[in-house]
Amino acid sequence: MSGTPAAPLLEVSGISKRFGATRALSDVSFDVRPGEVHALMGENGAGKSTLMKIISGNYQPDTGTIGIGGSPVALSSPRDAMAAGVAIIHQELNTIPEMTVAENLATGAEPTRFGVLLDRRAMRQQAREKLARVGADIDPDRPIGRLSVGMQQVVEIARAVAEDAKVLVLDEPTASLSKSESEHLFGLIRSMRTAGMGLIYISHRMEEVWELADRVTVFRDGKLIGTRDMHAQGADRVTPDDIVKMMVGREISDLYTHDRQGGGDVRLSVRDLTGARGIGPVSFDVRAGEVVGMVGLIGAGRTEVARLVYGADRRSGGVVELDGRPLNARGPAEAIRAGVGLLPESRKDQALFLDMSVRDNVSVSTLGDYTSGGVLRGRRLLSAVRGVMQQLKVRANAVDLESRALSGGNQQKVVLGRLLLQRPRLLILDEPTR
Repeated sequence: MSGTPAAPLLEVSGISKRFGATRALSDVSFDVRPGEVHALMGENGAGKSTLMKIISGNYQPDTGTIGIGGSPVALSSPRDAMAAGVAIIHQELNTIPEMTVAENLATGAEPTRFGVLLDRRAMRQQAREKLARVGADIDPDRPIGRLSVGMQQVVEIARAVAEDAKVLVLDEPTASLSKSESEHLFGLIRSMRTAGMGLIYISHRMEEVWELADRVTVFRDGKLIGTRDMHAQGADRVTPDDIVKMMVGREISDLYTHDRQGGGDVRLSVRDLTGARGIGPVSFDVRAGEVVGMVGLIGAGRTEVARLVYGADRRSGGVVELDGRPLNARGPAEAIRAGVGLLPESRKDQALFLDMSVRDNVSVSTLGDYTSGGVLRGRRLLSAVRGVMQQLKVRANAVDLESRALSGGNQQKVVLGRLLLQRPRLLILDEPTR
C-alpha cells in the first residue's frame, strides 16, 4: 500500500467493555481501510474476540463509538451489523448441516412465488450465482454438512459477499483447514482485497499474517498495544520478533522448544481396535512421559479412534490396556474413574456448559473429590480451580464469569483445566489448538 491512506471503511473509537470485574477492552481505537487485510494478533484473552463481537453486533460496548463509511452506527444485533455491511466468519461455522448449500445461502431471504410458496428453482439459481462470485463450483443441492470445513467456509463467504458486506471478519479461519484448503482461502482473500473489501484477519499463525496482512494490530490484556505497517522498510520494518514482543511484553529468544524425553513404561496399549463405519483395525502404544501424534486428513478416523479408546463410542473389537490392565470404559464417567481424560474437537458441543461459570465448568467432573460427609468444601474447591487457572494463565477474576463470555482460546483452557483437575494418567487431545 502506498500514497495517502484511503478513508476507513470501519472505525472504532474509545471502545471499552467489562464483564463483571473483568475488563475485556480498555479504550481501544481501530480502523480498517478499503482493499486492506488488517490482521489482529494477541495471546488468548487479549481482547480480540470481544472487539469482533462488538463490531458484529453480538456485544454492545460500555463506552466508545463505531463508524462505517464515515457515519456513526449503533450495532445492537448481528442483523444491524450485516445491514451496515459487516459480516463475520466464525471459527465455529454458522451453517446448518442438514440443510442444502442453497438453503443455507438463502436462510432469512428465501425466494417465494406469490409471496407464499418457496421457489426452489430460483433459490438454486441464486445459490449458483452467489457461489460463482467467489469462484466456487459447489452443488447447491448438496447437504452442507457433507462438505469439508474449508468448503463450508467458502459458502459462508459467498453469502457475505452476496449481501454486499463492506467489511469481512475472519476469526482463525485456517484452524481446521488442510494446506490446500488454506491456499484456496488465501486466494479468495486476495480477490476480495482487490475488489476493495476491508478484511479483518484474526490469527495466531505468524506465517499467515506475513503472507496476507497489510497492517497488523496487537492486543494485550484488553489494550491495543500498537499497529504496524507490514510494508514498511528500513528502520520501520517489522519482524516476527517485534510482534511477539508486543504480544507478551518481553523479549523471547526461542519461540518453540522441543526437549526430547525418553519414554518410560507402556502406559496405553491398543491392539486391533475396531469400531463402526469401518474404523480400524488400529494398534499403537503410548509410553509414560511421551507425546504421540495421530495425524490424517479430515474423515481419516483420528477422532473416531480417540472416542473408541475413551469409551465415548462402542468398540467392535480389539484390546485396550492402561498400565497393563484392561480399559473397557463404557462411557466418559468410567474413563475418568480409570484415569483417562479427553479434550474433544468441539468444545462448545461436547465439553462446555456455556451458561455456567468458569468455576463450575472446571470442577464439574471432580466435585466428589471436594465433598466430605455430603458437604461440598467450597473454599478448597475454589483454591484448586484457581490453581489450574493460574497454571493455564487464565485471569483469576474470570472464575465467576459465564464461560460463553471468554474468548475461544480461554474456553479451551477451561476444558483443559477440568482435565488437569482430574489428574489423568492418560490425556487425549483432539485438535487442541482449534
